[in-house]
Amino acid sequence: MTQENSRFTYRPIGLLRSPYSSRLDAPHQGTVVAGTATGNLATATLVLEDWLDEKVVQDLSGFERLWLIFDFHRNDGWKSSVKPPRGGPKRGVLATRSPHRPNSIGLSAVELVSVEGKTLHLRGVDLLDGTPVLDIKPYVPYADAFPDSRAGWIDELDAASGRFSAPGPRRPR
Repeated sequence: MTQENSRFTYRPIGLLRSPYSSRLDAPHQGTVVAGTATGNLATATLVLEDWLDEKVVQDLSGFERLWLIFDFHRNDGWKSSVKPPRGGPKRGVLATRSPHRPNSIGLSAVELVSVEGKTLHLRGVDLLDGTPVLDIKPYVPYADAFPDSRAGWIDELDAASGRFSAPGPRRPR
């Protein structure tokens, strides 16, 4: 069975409002903020669309973290191998977190600060202002955290550069 010509249509559930207006401003990961303008975790809001009623966020305020599933809406294509920002050789795009992917779908874990009606206040975002959010899932530690998992070529980089080392946002040349 082949699905190479299949198309899917998703309707965003909301637009994220963040302090990052360009890719050069945003950190590579929401919790790695060295090199950003403030050096602090960014705050953002997600206002849910009018077609959703307030019941969709019922019981969400008890969660500390959320998964945001979103569209990399400013990407213009992709390549099968990419150079990771932490250095090293080119890697297969599916072995990286590059935003330039065969499908422009992204996943980001963020902190839920509060819920006011259909507005979510978030911290630790790495998304650009105006990013369309496709879905939200609660982060569930017992099912979502695997701290002893191997991380392939990233483990090798960590051994050489130190764990949690990451570059800040790219600056124009």
